[in-house]
Amino acid sequence: MEMNDASLLRLRRAALLLLVGAALTLGGAFYFQWGLGYVPCKLCLEERIPYYAAIPLALLGLVLPARGTRLVLGLAALGLLYGAGLSVYHAGAEWAFWPGPTDCGGGSGATPKDVGDFLNTLQTTRVADCSTAAWRLFGISLAGWNALVAFALASISGVAALKR
Repeated sequence: MEMNDASLLRLRRAALLLLVGAALTLGGAFYFQWGLGYVPCKLCLEERIPYYAAIPLALLGLVLPARGTRLVLGLAALGLLYGAGLSVYHAGAEWAFWPGPTDCGGGSGATPKDVGDFLNTLQTTRVADCSTAAWRLFGISLAGWNALVAFALASISGVAALKR
C-alpha cells in the first residue's frame, strides 16, 4: 500500500468513526426523548444540529477523494467544536456557573385531547429547562456528556483533516 492509499484509508476510518459516533449520539438523544419521555429544551435541540450536519459530511467523506474528505472532515470538526462549546455553556448553566438563556424552557410535547390525557401525559413526561439537568451519570449531565462526545468527534475529524 503506498502512502496515498494509507492516507486515504486513515481519512475513511475517521469519516466512519464520525458517522457512527454522530448517529449513536443522536440515537441516544432520541432514546431519552421518545423512549424515556424527556422533553428536550431549546439548547438540547440546538446541540443536535452539528450531528445532523456531521452525518452527511461523514457520508461524503467515505466516497470523496482525499482532498474532499479532508475538507468535509474539517467542516465537521468546526461544527462539532461549536457544539462542544454550546454544550459547555449549557452544562455551566445547569451548574449555575452562569445564567442560561432567558427564553429557554421545556417544550410541551404532544398536545393531550382532554384532562385525563393531560394528567397521564404529566406522569410520563419530564420537562427539562436549560438551567436544570434532567439526568446525570457520574455527576455529569447530558449536556456535559454531549460536550465530551462532540469534542472527541471534533478531535478525530480535525486531526484526520489536518494530518498529511
